[in-house]
Amino acid sequence: MHTERCRVALFSPPMSQSPHILVVDDDSAIRELMTEYLTENELRVTAAASGAEMHKVLAESVIDLVVLDLRLPGEDGMQLARQLRDTSAVPVIIVTGKREEADRVMGLEIAADDYITKPFSNREFLARIRAVLRRYQVQRDAAAAGPAKGAERRAYRFSGWELSVLARRLTAPDGRKVELSNGEFNLLLALCQAPQRVLSRDQLLELSRLHGAEVYDRSIDVQILRLRRKIEVDASAPQFIRTARGAGYVFAAQVDALN
Repeated sequence: MHTERCRVALFSPPMSQSPHILVVDDDSAIRELMTEYLTENELRVTAAASGAEMHKVLAESVIDLVVLDLRLPGEDGMQLARQLRDTSAVPVIIVTGKREEADRVMGLEIAADDYITKPFSNREFLARIRAVLRRYQVQRDAAAAGPAKGAERRAYRFSGWELSVLARRLTAPDGRKVELSNGEFNLLLALCQAPQRVLSRDQLLELSRLHGAEVYDRSIDVQILRLRRKIEVDASAPQFIRTARGAGYVFAAQVDALN
Protein backbone atom coordinates (compact mmCIF):
# COMPACT_ATOMS: atom_id res chain seq x y z
CA MET A 1 0.00 0.00 0.00
CA HIS A 2 2.95 2.39 0.54
CA THR A 3 3.75 2.71 -3.15
CA GLU A 4 0.09 2.96 -4.01
CA ARG A 5 -0.45 5.78 -1.53
CA CYS A 6 2.47 7.63 -3.10
CA ARG A 7 0.77 7.18 -6.45
CA VAL A 8 -2.47 8.57 -4.99
CA ALA A 9 -0.65 11.68 -3.83
CA LEU A 10 0.77 12.25 -7.29
CA PHE A 11 -2.62 11.95 -8.94
CA SER A 12 -4.53 14.08 -6.40
CA PRO A 13 -5.77 17.40 -7.81
CA PRO A 14 -4.54 20.62 -6.24
CA MET A 15 -7.99 21.81 -5.10
CA SER A 16 -8.39 20.89 -1.41
CA GLN A 17 -12.18 21.06 -1.68
CA SER A 18 -12.41 18.15 -4.12
CA PRO A 19 -14.45 15.27 -2.65
CA HIS A 20 -12.30 12.58 -1.04
CA ILE A 21 -13.18 9.02 -2.09
CA LEU A 22 -12.03 5.88 -0.26
CA VAL A 23 -11.83 2.81 -2.51
CA VAL A 24 -11.73 -0.53 -0.67
CA ASP A 25 -10.83 -3.49 -2.89
CA ASP A 26 -8.35 -6.34 -2.46
CA ASP A 27 -7.39 -6.36 -6.16
CA SER A 28 -4.42 -4.02 -6.61
CA ALA A 29 -5.03 -3.64 -10.36
CA ILE A 30 -8.64 -2.55 -9.79
CA ARG A 31 -7.58 -0.15 -7.03
CA GLU A 32 -5.04 1.44 -9.35
CA LEU A 33 -7.51 1.76 -12.23
CA MET A 34 -10.17 3.31 -9.97
CA THR A 35 -7.63 5.70 -8.45
CA GLU A 36 -6.29 6.88 -11.79
CA TYR A 37 -9.70 7.37 -13.37
CA LEU A 38 -11.26 9.21 -10.44
CA THR A 39 -8.31 11.50 -9.88
CA GLU A 40 -8.25 12.33 -13.59
CA ASN A 41 -11.83 13.52 -13.00
CA GLU A 42 -10.90 15.87 -10.16
CA LEU A 43 -11.61 13.62 -7.19
CA ARG A 44 -9.16 12.86 -4.42
CA VAL A 45 -8.72 9.14 -3.84
CA THR A 46 -7.25 6.93 -1.13
CA ALA A 47 -7.14 3.17 -1.67
CA ALA A 48 -7.36 0.39 0.92
CA ALA A 49 -7.00 -3.37 0.48
CA SER A 50 -8.80 -4.55 3.62
CA GLY A 51 -11.26 -3.63 6.32
CA ALA A 52 -8.41 -2.84 8.74
CA GLU A 53 -6.87 -0.39 6.25
CA MET A 54 -10.30 1.11 5.62
CA HIS A 55 -10.82 1.83 9.32
CA LYS A 56 -7.32 3.30 9.60
CA VAL A 57 -7.96 5.71 6.73
CA LEU A 58 -11.34 6.71 8.17
CA ALA A 59 -9.70 7.44 11.52
CA GLU A 60 -7.01 9.61 9.95
CA SER A 61 -8.82 11.39 7.09
CA VAL A 62 -12.09 13.10 6.23
CA ILE A 63 -13.77 10.86 3.68
CA ASP A 64 -16.76 11.98 1.60
CA LEU A 65 -17.71 8.60 0.13
CA VAL A 66 -16.64 4.95 0.44
CA VAL A 67 -16.62 2.50 -2.46
CA LEU A 68 -16.61 -0.95 -0.82
CA ASP A 69 -16.14 -4.30 -2.55
CA LEU A 70 -18.19 -6.82 -0.57
CA ARG A 71 -16.02 -9.75 -1.61
CA LEU A 72 -12.86 -9.18 0.40
CA PRO A 73 -10.94 -12.43 1.06
CA GLY A 74 -11.26 -13.57 4.66
CA GLU A 75 -13.59 -10.70 5.59
CA ASP A 76 -17.32 -10.12 5.77
CA GLY A 77 -17.89 -7.21 3.42
CA MET A 78 -21.51 -6.94 4.50
CA GLN A 79 -20.41 -6.59 8.12
CA LEU A 80 -17.96 -3.86 7.11
CA ALA A 81 -20.77 -2.03 5.32
CA ARG A 82 -22.98 -2.37 8.40
CA GLN A 83 -20.21 -0.98 10.60
CA LEU A 84 -19.85 2.02 8.31
CA ARG A 85 -23.57 2.73 8.47
CA ASP A 86 -23.76 2.24 12.25
CA THR A 87 -20.76 4.42 13.10
CA SER A 88 -20.80 7.22 10.52
CA ALA A 89 -22.91 9.18 8.07
CA VAL A 90 -20.48 8.71 5.18
CA PRO A 91 -22.24 7.58 1.98
CA VAL A 92 -21.41 4.07 0.78
CA ILE A 93 -21.48 2.51 -2.68
CA ILE A 94 -21.11 -1.27 -2.58
CA VAL A 95 -19.46 -3.27 -5.36
CA THR A 96 -20.78 -6.76 -6.08
CA GLY A 97 -20.44 -9.48 -8.68
CA LYS A 98 -22.87 -9.64 -11.58
CA ARG A 99 -24.77 -12.64 -10.19
CA GLU A 100 -24.78 -11.66 -6.52
CA GLU A 101 -28.32 -10.30 -6.31
CA ALA A 102 -28.64 -11.29 -2.64
CA ASP A 103 -25.65 -9.09 -1.79
CA ARG A 104 -27.14 -6.12 -3.60
CA VAL A 105 -30.49 -6.50 -1.86
CA MET A 106 -28.94 -6.95 1.57
CA GLY A 107 -26.57 -4.04 0.98
CA LEU A 108 -29.46 -1.72 0.16
CA GLU A 109 -31.38 -3.00 3.17
CA ILE A 110 -28.58 -1.94 5.50
CA ALA A 111 -28.76 1.51 3.91
CA ALA A 112 -25.99 1.47 1.34
CA ASP A 113 -26.58 4.48 -0.91
CA ASP A 114 -26.05 2.66 -4.21
CA TYR A 115 -24.43 -0.39 -5.73
CA ILE A 116 -22.53 -1.21 -8.87
CA THR A 117 -21.87 -4.63 -10.34
CA LYS A 118 -18.65 -5.94 -11.83
CA PRO A 119 -17.71 -5.56 -14.59
CA PHE A 120 -18.68 -1.90 -14.95
CA SER A 121 -17.63 0.97 -17.16
CA ASN A 122 -15.59 3.87 -15.85
CA ARG A 123 -18.26 6.33 -16.93
CA GLU A 124 -21.00 4.52 -15.02
CA PHE A 125 -18.73 4.28 -11.97
CA LEU A 126 -18.04 8.01 -12.00
CA ALA A 127 -21.69 8.89 -12.66
CA ARG A 128 -22.89 6.89 -9.66
CA ILE A 129 -20.30 8.50 -7.38
CA ARG A 130 -21.21 11.99 -8.53
CA ALA A 131 -24.93 11.29 -8.11
CA VAL A 132 -24.51 10.13 -4.51
CA LEU A 133 -22.19 13.03 -3.66
CA ARG A 134 -24.65 15.50 -5.18
CA ARG A 135 -27.55 14.02 -3.25
CA TYR A 136 -25.70 14.24 0.07
CA GLN A 137 -24.60 17.82 -0.61
CA VAL A 138 -28.17 18.88 -1.27
CA GLN A 139 -29.31 17.19 1.95
CA ARG A 140 -26.57 18.97 3.92
CA ASP A 141 -27.47 22.31 2.36
CA ALA A 142 -31.14 21.82 3.20
CA ALA A 143 -30.31 20.84 6.77
CA ALA A 144 -28.06 23.88 7.18
CA ALA A 145 -30.84 26.18 6.02
CA GLY A 146 -33.04 25.32 8.98
CA PRO A 147 -34.57 22.56 11.08
CA ALA A 148 -37.71 22.20 9.00
CA LYS A 149 -38.19 19.01 7.03
CA GLY A 150 -41.08 18.36 4.68
CA ALA A 151 -42.15 15.19 6.45
CA GLU A 152 -42.49 17.14 9.73
CA ARG A 153 -44.64 19.93 8.28
CA ARG A 154 -48.37 19.82 7.63
CA ALA A 155 -48.42 22.67 5.14
CA TYR A 156 -46.63 25.74 3.81
CA ARG A 157 -48.23 29.18 3.34
CA PHE A 158 -47.03 32.05 1.17
CA SER A 159 -48.92 35.22 0.15
CA GLY A 160 -52.31 33.64 0.85
CA TRP A 161 -51.47 30.36 -0.91
CA GLU A 162 -51.39 27.09 1.05
CA LEU A 163 -49.55 23.92 0.01
CA SER A 164 -50.80 20.93 2.00
CA VAL A 165 -48.10 18.28 2.35
CA LEU A 166 -50.35 15.47 3.52
CA ALA A 167 -53.18 16.11 1.07
CA ARG A 168 -50.72 17.06 -1.71
CA ARG A 169 -53.00 19.98 -2.56
CA LEU A 170 -52.45 23.62 -3.47
CA THR A 171 -55.11 26.15 -2.45
CA ALA A 172 -55.20 29.65 -3.95
CA PRO A 173 -55.84 32.79 -1.85
CA ASP A 174 -59.46 32.82 -3.07
CA GLY A 175 -60.02 29.23 -1.94
CA ARG A 176 -59.69 27.57 -5.37
CA LYS A 177 -58.05 24.16 -5.52
CA VAL A 178 -55.23 24.33 -8.06
CA GLU A 179 -54.40 21.08 -9.85
CA LEU A 180 -50.71 20.15 -9.78
CA SER A 181 -48.97 17.24 -11.43
CA ASN A 182 -46.80 15.03 -9.24
CA GLY A 183 -43.67 16.74 -10.55
CA GLU A 184 -45.09 20.24 -10.08
CA PHE A 185 -46.15 19.49 -6.51
CA ASN A 186 -42.76 18.09 -5.51
CA LEU A 187 -40.90 20.93 -7.14
CA LEU A 188 -43.06 23.54 -5.37
CA LEU A 189 -42.57 21.69 -2.08
CA ALA A 190 -38.79 21.81 -2.57
CA LEU A 191 -38.99 25.56 -3.25
CA CYS A 192 -41.17 26.18 -0.17
CA GLN A 193 -38.66 24.36 2.01
CA ALA A 194 -35.81 26.62 0.88
CA PRO A 195 -37.28 30.12 0.46
CA GLN A 196 -35.04 33.10 -0.29
CA ARG A 197 -32.23 30.76 -1.39
CA VAL A 198 -30.80 30.36 -4.87
CA LEU A 199 -31.15 26.73 -5.91
CA SER A 200 -29.39 25.37 -8.96
CA ARG A 201 -31.16 23.05 -11.39
CA ASP A 202 -29.15 20.13 -9.97
CA GLN A 203 -30.24 21.03 -6.44
CA LEU A 204 -33.89 21.29 -7.47
CA LEU A 205 -33.57 17.96 -9.23
CA GLU A 206 -32.16 16.24 -6.15
CA LEU A 207 -34.53 17.91 -3.68
CA SER A 208 -37.49 16.95 -5.84
CA ARG A 209 -36.32 13.34 -6.05
CA LEU A 210 -36.08 13.20 -2.26
CA HIS A 211 -39.84 13.75 -2.28
CA GLY A 212 -40.46 11.13 -4.93
CA ALA A 213 -40.95 13.43 -7.87
CA GLU A 214 -40.58 12.22 -11.41
CA VAL A 215 -38.61 15.31 -12.37
CA TYR A 216 -35.71 15.10 -14.78
CA ASP A 217 -32.91 17.57 -15.39
CA ARG A 218 -34.04 18.84 -18.78
CA SER A 219 -37.61 19.32 -17.57
CA ILE A 220 -36.83 21.57 -14.57
CA ASP A 221 -37.29 24.70 -16.66
CA VAL A 222 -40.54 23.34 -18.10
CA GLN A 223 -41.87 22.52 -14.62
CA ILE A 224 -40.91 26.00 -13.40
CA LEU A 225 -42.79 27.57 -16.31
CA ARG A 226 -45.89 25.51 -15.56
CA LEU A 227 -45.77 26.45 -11.87
CA ARG A 228 -45.43 30.11 -12.74
CA ARG A 229 -48.53 29.93 -14.93
CA LYS A 230 -50.48 28.52 -11.98
CA ILE A 231 -49.30 30.73 -9.10
CA GLU A 232 -48.03 33.97 -10.65
CA VAL A 233 -50.24 36.93 -11.59
CA ASP A 234 -48.01 37.36 -14.64
CA ALA A 235 -45.84 34.36 -15.53
CA SER A 236 -43.64 36.56 -17.72
CA ALA A 237 -42.83 38.79 -14.73
CA PRO A 238 -42.76 36.32 -11.80
CA GLN A 239 -42.81 37.56 -8.21
CA PHE A 240 -42.51 34.18 -6.50
CA ILE A 241 -40.23 31.94 -8.59
CA ARG A 242 -37.52 34.24 -9.84
CA THR A 243 -34.65 33.36 -12.14
CA ALA A 244 -31.15 33.81 -10.74
CA ARG A 245 -29.36 34.30 -14.03
CA GLY A 246 -26.62 31.75 -14.55
CA ALA A 247 -27.30 30.15 -11.14
CA GLY A 248 -30.81 28.70 -11.00
CA TYR A 249 -34.00 29.85 -9.28
CA VAL A 250 -35.00 31.47 -6.00
CA PHE A 251 -38.40 31.27 -4.30
CA ALA A 252 -38.76 34.92 -3.28
CA ALA A 253 -41.97 34.60 -1.22
CA GLN A 254 -42.12 34.74 2.57
CA VAL A 255 -43.01 31.16 3.59
CA ASP A 256 -44.62 30.02 6.85
CA ALA A 257 -44.29 26.36 7.77
CA LEU A 258 -47.24 24.84 9.64
CA ASN A 259 -46.81 21.90 12.01
